[in-house]
Amino acid sequence: QVQLVESGGGLVQAGGSLRLSCAASGSIFSVNAMGWYRQTPGKQRELVASISRGGSTTYADSVKGRFTISRDNAKNTVFLQMNNLESEDTGVYYCSALMIGATRYWGQGTQVTVSS
Repeated sequence: QVQLVESGGGLVQAGGSLRLSCAASGSIFSVNAMGWYRQTPGKQRELVASISRGGSTTYADSVKGRFTISRDNAKNTVFLQMNNLESEDTGVYYCSALMIGATRYWGQGTQVTVSS
């Protein structure tokens, strides 16, 4: 099993920045990829960014050029740097770990609110 703890959410004005952190513990060696998802009321949870075991990254079209996913392997932590935030970025952001056996774990979520 993997335990994920997010931090770094909050309230920010449009155009501002936030950095989310996700600290992972447990069976880290079996993690195949880490990702950040977000959910807004009435919508499905959507992938924002992911980083594979090999370091490849993917981004939702809506955040390309504004968000950057990275990791610190020594600290078992994944980050999401969010710049030039827009009101549409408001939502609950969840950290996710996809295991080699395809099991997925989720963090508790952190709220990001962007005021216009």
